[in-house]
Amino acid sequence: MSDDRSLDLPAGHPLRQVGNRQAGILSFAQCRAAGLSAEAIRWRITSGRWRRLHLGVFATFTGPLPRPAVLWAALLYAGDGAMLSHSSAGELVGLVDTPVPAVHVTIPHGRRLRPVAGVVVHRSRRTAGARHPSRLPPQTRVEETVLDLAHAARDLDQALGWLTRACAQRLTTSDRIGRALRSRRRMRWRPELLTALADVATGCHSWLELRYLRKVERPHGLPRGVRQQARTRRGGRWYDDVRYADHATVVELDGCAAHPEASRARDRRRDNAAIVDGLNVLRYGSADVIERPCETAVQIASTLRRHGWTGPVNRCGPSCRVPG
Repeated sequence: MSDDRSLDLPAGHPLRQVGNRQAGILSFAQCRAAGLSAEAIRWRITSGRWRRLHLGVFATFTGPLPRPAVLWAALLYAGDGAMLSHSSAGELVGLVDTPVPAVHVTIPHGRRLRPVAGVVVHRSRRTAGARHPSRLPPQTRVEETVLDLAHAARDLDQALGWLTRACAQRLTTSDRIGRALRSRRRMRWRPELLTALADVATGCHSWLELRYLRKVERPHGLPRGVRQQARTRRGGRWYDDVRYADHATVVELDGCAAHPEASRARDRRRDNAAIVDGLNVLRYGSADVIERPCETAVQIASTLRRHGWTGPVNRCGPSCRVPG
């Protein structure tokens, strides 16, 4: 990021504050509006004090570009009304773990922009309502970011994953996503996403938890479990993925085969605490839920019945493997 010396401007010059706020990146229009002549700008570039990143966009320092500077450079190139969106907005709020090299920006629908390497441009008729009112750099609201990522997802499962992740991290709520979704004219998988949001509101905090509800619990007539309920014991506080409290059973869902050791240790402590509390712990992975939902339902039902459940296990369809 820039400091006051790298801006190469007199003390008190208005561009100092602008440059520091924008990670050392300035536009030609900002420089001219602040009273810097075209000759003064050109001299700073030819002398090596500044460098041109895009047409009309300059870095006021030398050396590697930190990520904030890359984002600001793309925004200033995109011009008035531009905002970070999609994965670039997602990284700023922690929704996207690993930044995508290309910067995604959204601009008003009627504008045109010359393509430039490293910048992906989207156009929207809803930029005024989609922009977050206070965050800098300018960026889409979290709900809009989630829906942008869902719309661009490779399949419905990935789209659902963005919804559950945003709500699980408490970045937004299912209600807010739902309102934003209804205001969009175009959205892939609209009916499926609206239906899924109702389930997310009940506490499904991951794509796999959502699939468990829809492929195992609900179609086979299992009792409705309680999602993400806190359980506190001396030395720790845990949240059970699905708890059947009336039948002393907890179902934990692992979304991937490998977890960091710290996560595995935490899961062991949670499972051990559940057993100490007199609960049965059943743990399933994605293959159990996606590829073998009927067998998984039968196993869970058997455990529930040993603890007082008397309901039947329904067949979920003609090919269901639940015994008739």
